[in-house]
Amino acid sequence: MAVLIVSQAFTNFLKKSLLVRLGIDEGNREAIAVILRYLIVAFGVIFSIQEIGFNLASFAVVAGGLGVGIGFGIQDLTTNFVSGLTLLLDRPVKVGDFVELEGLMGIVKKISIRSTIIKTNDDSSVIVPNSNMISHKIVNWSYQNPLLCLRLPIEIAENSDPLLVTETLLSIAYAEAGVLSEPNPKVFFVEFGDDCFKFELLVWTDRPTDREVIKSSLNFAIEYHFRKQGINFPSNERDLYLRNPEFLLSLFDKKGTVTKPEMIIENNPKIPILSEGIKKPSSLSNLLREVKYFEHLTDLELRQLIEVGYRQRLRPQEFLFRENDAGDAFYMILSGSVEVFVEAIDKHLRNLGSGTFFGELSLMLGIPRTASVRALEETILFAINKEGFQKVLTERPDLYEQIIQEIAKHKEELSERQQELREMQLVDASEDDESPVEWVRKRLKNLFSV
Repeated sequence: MAVLIVSQAFTNFLKKSLLVRLGIDEGNREAIAVILRYLIVAFGVIFSIQEIGFNLASFAVVAGGLGVGIGFGIQDLTTNFVSGLTLLLDRPVKVGDFVELEGLMGIVKKISIRSTIIKTNDDSSVIVPNSNMISHKIVNWSYQNPLLCLRLPIEIAENSDPLLVTETLLSIAYAEAGVLSEPNPKVFFVEFGDDCFKFELLVWTDRPTDREVIKSSLNFAIEYHFRKQGINFPSNERDLYLRNPEFLLSLFDKKGTVTKPEMIIENNPKIPILSEGIKKPSSLSNLLREVKYFEHLTDLELRQLIEVGYRQRLRPQEFLFRENDAGDAFYMILSGSVEVFVEAIDKHLRNLGSGTFFGELSLMLGIPRTASVRALEETILFAINKEGFQKVLTERPDLYEQIIQEIAKHKEELSERQQELREMQLVDASEDDESPVEWVRKRLKNLFSV
């Protein structure tokens, strides 16, 4: 009894105090503590037996004789014990991991000599024999990566705009509190269905226990925003039964032409009357087309820009960037507003609101920021950074040429930018050229390796 008390107290001290100060994670702390407890108990029992004068050699002979018979009786216990040691030493699963075993999902709370305790999302504690943890297929969502990927299949009506679907799903994903912005959410056009388009939304979270809550929240948001954007789900064929068929017949003449269309609305108040003054909010693709360098891009090219972009949230008075910071991103304001000002002389330049954009030339030419930008209120931005823009140019070389052609239409502005960089000694001799267009072509190649 004393050995058990001492081993328990010592390993608790290790697990909750010493190993914590050493910075060892929860899974390793539990494994070290359990293995040391087994060793202390084993050596303590052997030492106690020797102290009372018991002959271990004769005990070994008796144990060997009984071992064969007892072995069959405690086979399961032995299997679970060995499996427990395997879990602790090999560590395919450790305390704190989020696992899935035969439909059971939860966090591993304890690995003992016989069993593993898993706490499910509904706060139930399930005791699983260690042999099941070894012999059955187990999904360890936390193995080498604490992030959990959620996949949401979505079917939409075949008359829907895939570009609008993509940007709507990405907007929903970035707005969800439980979804991480890095790795970026992704949208895949999986296949063409019989009467629908099949998409899949991939998001990542560091809150695996909230998996179902996050999926439910995303589903609610998808239904709401699809309805708001006029994106329809595929409708199943249904049989239609009319309560008053004689009323409908009275609305048609012998040729099948509707003679009294106003009666349909008057007698059916549930039929919505659409106002011509109601307009849908501008989509991200339409806003991007307002950028002069992107206005002639196809839907597929715009979709690539949308996918490599990300959302960024600013709190009131939070700076987006300051003067002389690297110009490595392009921004579009989705909601809220920002102030543009020269911080060095405390001069206000202008305020920018929803739907406006800035920084496109800074992104494409690597020009340092000439002013500071901070949020006036809670603001959400769509951003494309250098890495994302480089990915698009690498995958679509034709887009590179299109952008060159658009930039070439603004030679006066290019000359000013080129001169600014020359004055700041930021123009490399290998890319400098009297022709602003050729200078841009060389600079883009140097900046983005295209």
